[in-house]
Amino acid sequence: MRIGELAERAGTTTRTLRYYESRGLLAARRTGNGYRTYDEDDLRLLQQIRTLQDFGFELEETRPFVDCLRAGHPAGDSCPASIAVYRRKVAELDGLIAQLQAVRADMGARLLRAEAELPHGPEPRCELGAERDTEAAATTEGQQG
Repeated sequence: MRIGELAERAGTTTRTLRYYESRGLLAARRTGNGYRTYDEDDLRLLQQIRTLQDFGFELEETRPFVDCLRAGHPAGDSCPASIAVYRRKVAELDGLIAQLQAVRADMGARLLRAEAELPHGPEPRCELGAERDTEAAATTEGQQG
């Protein structure tokens, strides 16, 4: 298939495919007249790259998965280098989750403290809303008088 068809089937652009080619992630074959041609294996590579990028992988982090598929493995994550990338990414996610949990705990404590310090009277009104109410009342009084 030609580059336009591959881009359409993969849900990407021809520009992206050329970029992947320049980075060595996609290898185009050329016809006699110079057109790039691709096959179903190239589509599988692109689907692997896109799935990993949807997970938050940087483009270069997809390389071991692409290499694994090119080596003839049935899945891009069935090689030791791919598993190593998975391990590293899971560790990164664990770190981010821990950071988010710490921020959540701190924010929750601040919220409780702020709520405890609120005066027990009526909730304060927004000054902008109060000005609007005053203006509306003045306009109504002027129309009635």
